[in-house]
Amino acid sequence: MIKKFFRFIFKVLLGLFLFSIFIVVVYKWVPVPFTPLMAIRYFENPDEPIEHDWVPMEDISRHLQLAVIASEDQNFANHSGFDFKAIEKAMEDNRSGRKIRGASTISQQTAKNVFLWPGRTWFRKGLEAYFTFLIEIIWSKERILEVYLNSIEMGKGVYGAQAASQYWFKKNASDLGPYEAAAIAAVLPNPREYRANPASGFIQGRKNWIVRQMRNYGKFMLD
Repeated sequence: MIKKFFRFIFKVLLGLFLFSIFIVVVYKWVPVPFTPLMAIRYFENPDEPIEHDWVPMEDISRHLQLAVIASEDQNFANHSGFDFKAIEKAMEDNRSGRKIRGASTISQQTAKNVFLWPGRTWFRKGLEAYFTFLIEIIWSKERILEVYLNSIEMGKGVYGAQAASQYWFKKNASDLGPYEAAAIAAVLPNPREYRANPASGFIQGRKNWIVRQMRNYGKFMLD
């Protein structure tokens, strides 16, 4: 009986492991139609419409690509999914009592948004690390950024660059200028509370900071 139980558990875990690899391979080429966060938001607020329109990377302004890298993960092109210097810095700040800061990379945020649910448990964090490892091996950096820009929440009920561009600026994602792109990137820490347009004083200041970071960062190449 005990052997059958452990054999069953082993088969379940093996099946989940193989499925996780399968779905990551599929999403290497196939657009992500829906995310767990979208489902959660729907059940929390069934009357809130979900705006999401997948577009390929070439239809997303390079300004927006640069804005999210400059504001969220400036070492994105160089790290292998985890920015250990940023993690160390965050731990030092948190220990010293300074403002709590995170150190999640774009790769980690992509893994969390596409495959997992919000939360801070060690179990979910472990799964996040696992899926981050998988997408860094199986996907290209450009694909990670493409999925990130098409999947993350960029406003209340608004997911992805195209929907956000239309929602905030009534234009396509390909037509965003640097300040518009920076405004969208500025709301990412709390997209359900912050507004990209019209921007509050806080978002205006953050937007100007992001534009300066974009200028300092310069051009970027992925793969």
